[in-house]
Amino acid sequence: MRKNGWFKYVLVLTALTILGGCATYYQKTLKYQQFIYSGELEKAKKFLDKNEVKTGKKDRILYLMNQGWVNWMIDKNTESNKYLEEADLMIEDYRKKFGLELATLVSNPSIKPYKPEDFEKVMVNYLKALNYLNMNEYDEALVEARRINLKLQEINDQYKDHKNRYDNDAFAHVMMGLIYDANREYNDAFIAYRNAYNIYKNDYAENFGVQTPEQLKKDILRTAYLNRFGEELEFYEKEFGMKYEPKQHTGGELIFIWHNGFGPVKAEWGINFVKTSSGGGVIVFHNEELGISFPFFIGDKPDEEKSAFAQLNFIRVAFPKYVERKPVYTAASVTADGNEYPLQVAEDINAIAFKTLYDRMLREMANSLLRLATKKAMEYAVRQENQDAGAALGILNALTEKADTRNWQTLPYEIRYVRIPLDTGNQTVRLKTFAGSRSEEQNFQFNIQKGKTYFYTFQSLETQPPQGGYGTFE
Repeated sequence: MRKNGWFKYVLVLTALTILGGCATYYQKTLKYQQFIYSGELEKAKKFLDKNEVKTGKKDRILYLMNQGWVNWMIDKNTESNKYLEEADLMIEDYRKKFGLELATLVSNPSIKPYKPEDFEKVMVNYLKALNYLNMNEYDEALVEARRINLKLQEINDQYKDHKNRYDNDAFAHVMMGLIYDANREYNDAFIAYRNAYNIYKNDYAENFGVQTPEQLKKDILRTAYLNRFGEELEFYEKEFGMKYEPKQHTGGELIFIWHNGFGPVKAEWGINFVKTSSGGGVIVFHNEELGISFPFFIGDKPDEEKSAFAQLNFIRVAFPKYVERKPVYTAASVTADGNEYPLQVAEDINAIAFKTLYDRMLREMANSLLRLATKKAMEYAVRQENQDAGAALGILNALTEKADTRNWQTLPYEIRYVRIPLDTGNQTVRLKTFAGSRSEEQNFQFNIQKGKTYFYTFQSLETQPPQGGYGTFE
């Protein structure tokens, strides 16, 4: 009796441990998020500084990315890039150890150092580019914009199956074109713009629901004209249904980039699979809702293990899911000199996040299923020998079978941009954001020099809380 009482006590303690570890990363970092939502960015930075030791090695890269974002927001561009550069080096180290990571899959990835999602890895370079633009270091910004697509290609080359649909970033090419354009390198600008258009047309429209921005079409026509590419100009005029009319402008230009809201956060969900047998020592786990199946050969396993697998009819795998945070604002425009310029969607990070995680799920699910099925089979075999030991193993399996809900939570929901011609001297630009029937306005001052292009990025912090339900996963 004393033995059974002690065993039950251990079970209760273990169950409490499981319940205590159920909070998601978003819930654990809610204080930091609240500082950001309320615009208390200095407090957010102090929070990160104070908790640097607590984050430990396993969350080091999240600390660096968050510091990079906060310092960018408060215009500490050099300091921001210092953090982002360290994060970039860690990402490169992860890439070199890719094979080792596959060989050492564990049940609870949240106990390991966080490995950023593939789109998060390249957003580090995007943020570095913005820092360089703020410091008027256009060549350095161009290097980071180029690295986005080089890094995406290197990442995708590692995957044999179920490659990412996000394998080329259209807005990175837009950024390259804008920077070349600002340097009056119109040939390179045209090539970058054309590459961006091809990605929007062939990839972004289908995969992420993002159409070619009108501003990009205008810039393609203008740079084709400036390069005297007559055939290309005629082709794209027909392609876009637009006629280019050269305009004389004696002032400067402003590239206004708008970050709207924040991207999704992660939660845990269970994906249910039903086991079927197809003969020849093969078992198949199938999920009807997602329409996916994974076959496994167990014909070469010992008889006891085959028997244990035979008892498995249903299995539930823990995997992270994204939960959307819808932005408060659904549209925006910029007004200058009495003219209104709508801000156009160029990057839907929310959609990219959902698709990237789904593609990763397809790559990793087979390993996750086999690992969990083996654990369940072992649990069944142990339970046949000793009921208490089997129960203990079952609780241990439940404790370790957790999804990793960490993610970079300050990336924007979407990115929009527009080009604005401005006269020389001090100019006022008004951003107008729309939320249903309500609108808000904010003014910005710029001192414009003749022939110069300026870049300015504004982040709207207003966002809705994480939404319930799974959303559109694939």
